[in-house]
Amino acid sequence: MQIIDIYRSNVTRKKNEISRLMEQKAKEQKKIAEANRKIHSAQRQIKATKNLTTIKNRQKDIYKCYEDIAKIEKKIADIEHKIVQREKQLQNEQKKVSNEEAKEAKKTAKNHEQFQREQLRSLQNVNHKLEEHSEAISKLQELPKEITVLFFASNPRDQVQLSLDEEVRSIKEMISKSRHRDVVKFESCWAVRPGDILQHINEYEPTIVHFSGHGSDADELVLMDNHGQTKLVSMTALVQAMSVANDNLRMVFFNTCYSKNQANSVVEHVECAIGMNTSITDHAAQVFSAQFYSSIGFGLSVEKAFKQAKASLMLEGIAEEDTPDLFVKNEFNASDIFIVSEDLE
Repeated sequence: MQIIDIYRSNVTRKKNEISRLMEQKAKEQKKIAEANRKIHSAQRQIKATKNLTTIKNRQKDIYKCYEDIAKIEKKIADIEHKIVQREKQLQNEQKKVSNEEAKEAKKTAKNHEQFQREQLRSLQNVNHKLEEHSEAISKLQELPKEITVLFFASNPRDQVQLSLDEEVRSIKEMISKSRHRDVVKFESCWAVRPGDILQHINEYEPTIVHFSGHGSDADELVLMDNHGQTKLVSMTALVQAMSVANDNLRMVFFNTCYSKNQANSVVEHVECAIGMNTSITDHAAQVFSAQFYSSIGFGLSVEKAFKQAKASLMLEGIAEEDTPDLFVKNEFNASDIFIVSEDLE
């Protein structure tokens, strides 16, 4: 970060501090107004009565209000003192910015002549670069206005029953509270059978595919057959399905037991994936996934969202924070992957 950016950041911070102090001052002034209102009310009651007890009580109220006003005025004075200090600090930071801008302007003027000499040569180079990146620019212009999370739920009758509806409820609630809630579209599909996977992927064209339910220690996903009983899907078949999914698919979330190898394999075809290295309890799965999508909804990177989801397990006292694993495609870095960003709004 350049020194001028630091100074500008300091200016912004000081302005924010002054703004907060002004808000505090306004709140305290409202308290004084309320205390004066109580004083006037008590004075009217004194005038309107001859009852000595009532008069005495209202006088006590008035005295108490004056004491409160004195304390508030002292607090306001302290706030005003802080405001004066921050304004002086702001002036100093603004002066630093002005000085740096003057230096930059001088440096720009000095380099202008050299820039003009190089401009012709640079123009040819820029045209070449534009040709190379024309396809990338076209893709950026076609970015979707929203991302879709496609939730696959399967809970066969012959398996231990999971509270998948609670997981969906928790995820929806956390997404609705996130900053970019209007960008994240959540679609859920229930009683999923193998034939439903590509059908729903083609229908919704998701950015994230989320599998929730059971998994086997043989790297199989537990779905349902036509009779609501267990239907096992191999890791090879599942990875093949993800490899031919829609072009928008960037992530697969296996919120199922023993899904580490599935996640590790599927990143050959998508940017990132999450899987579980052992069994995971129903409650842990709910807490982890809800926080992950909340963090994604706040525009955080996949890496940070994953770490916050693990931290949420610890905060809830669930000792399963080492169960989820994050996998990333070779040419990608989890800290640079943003499923939701400001550019999508």
